[in-house]
Amino acid sequence: MDIKVSNEDTFHVIAVNGDLDASSSIGLDNALKHAFVNNEKRILVDCSQLNYISSAGLGVFMSYLQEFEDHHVSIALFGVSSKILDVFQILGLDQLLTIAFSKEAAKLSIVNEL
Repeated sequence: MDIKVSNEDTFHVIAVNGDLDASSSIGLDNALKHAFVNNEKRILVDCSQLNYISSAGLGVFMSYLQEFEDHHVSIALFGVSSKILDVFQILGLDQLLTIAFSKEAAKLSIVNEL
């Protein structure tokens, strides 16, 4: 798995490429932790190149939900394939995380949260 981090306007973008499993989830955890420590308030996670997500990968997202909410950090995932979206939906995680079809929709969802 490969993670690329960039900034676009007022958004912090984390692009995930490959398989997000137990061994690679540490990279995502570090990227989210880095964003939080650096006081990023608008985080977008580009999942358009994400091929697979394990329970460990899902757990990384879930582990930050309360902390992000407590510190008014907004996060949205976008570009999620139907296969991976099914996993989020089966577990009900689509009710806890903002999942948008496109980057533009993800940005709008975050702006509308504020």
